[in-house]
Amino acid sequence: MNAANLRIGIGYDNHRLADGLPLMVGGVEIPSDKGAEAHSDGDVLLHSLVDALLGAIAEGDIGTHFSDRDPQWKGQDSRFFLEKTAEMVAGRGYSIVNLDSVIILEQIRIGDRKLSIRKKIQEILKPWFDLPLEAISVKAKTNEKVDAIGEGRAIGAQAIVLLNKK
Repeated sequence: MNAANLRIGIGYDNHRLADGLPLMVGGVEIPSDKGAEAHSDGDVLLHSLVDALLGAIAEGDIGTHFSDRDPQWKGQDSRFFLEKTAEMVAGRGYSIVNLDSVIILEQIRIGDRKLSIRKKIQEILKPWFDLPLEAISVKAKTNEKVDAIGEGRAIGAQAIVLLNKK
């Protein structure tokens, strides 16, 4: 692996939580009485992965490509955004070496779903990247009761990816 061919990208997203909406995290629906308020399905983990991948290839952020002002993305499954971004990254000749992520959520526990989320991300990326499960990390943290996330009013996610030019 030549260091000159490596690219790193970081992503972040957060959304308010509201009663009666589904909660999607990493393409997996999490049982909850609250879900993310968003223009699309509000999957903060997939949105942060999209931003990380776009950042690694210096192509802006999710809003540049899938604006929340564009009605065609209203209610869109975030898997679509990740698929289109993966296609773009692979089209530039990059492969994913690994990705690491953190879901920040105070009251709704997702610890027992981390493996399902990792497998879902692997499945979504499979058409473009032969990424082993060991190269996909998903962690869950609370915000120690600090700010909107800590008060249970929001959800956040961070992601970082390492790409290698093929």
